Amino acid sequence: MTSRTIVTAFFALTLTTPLITQERGSWSPASKTAQSITGDITFNDSRLTINFFSLTIAEIRSLKPAELSAAFDTADSSDSTVGTGHLYRLSIPAEKRFLHKNTLCGSDETQWMATYVSGKSAKQMQIAFFSNATPPVFTIEALRDSPNLCGTFSYAR
Repeated sequence: MTSRTIVTAFFALTLTTPLITQERGSWSPASKTAQSITGDITFNDSRLTINFFSLTIAEIRSLKPAELSAAFDTADSSDSTVGTGHLYRLSIPAEKRFLHKNTLCGSDETQWMATYVSGKSAKQMQIAFFSNATPPVFTIEALRDSPNLCGTFSYAR
């Protein structure tokens, strides 16, 4: 095998691995909601850990800048340097309690998670959790009165 073949294989492999790299690692709560419900969270490969509860997550797709703007009120949805975000599928039972006996989606199962990571040196992340088996629609109109949006949480490193 030539060195060129090895380099080509390496780049092909890195392009097909999950895009969870922006989210990967430990995050501390930066909003009152995150402080009172989840506390610290950790992304590791295809898992999310919230308050010692670890679960499998599956990346569904990247979110477009306009979708990030609708979901997280980013400054300029046309600017691709604003940050990155992803939609994940997960399953957190409605009965699962976190800090202070709080749930993520009340009496509904949490089934979707959208992330938004921004900042160059001081990283920040926002997460929106959703109930319902149908994937959320990321437009301002759809999210404005969505009964499936459980809450938005902010974190920092």
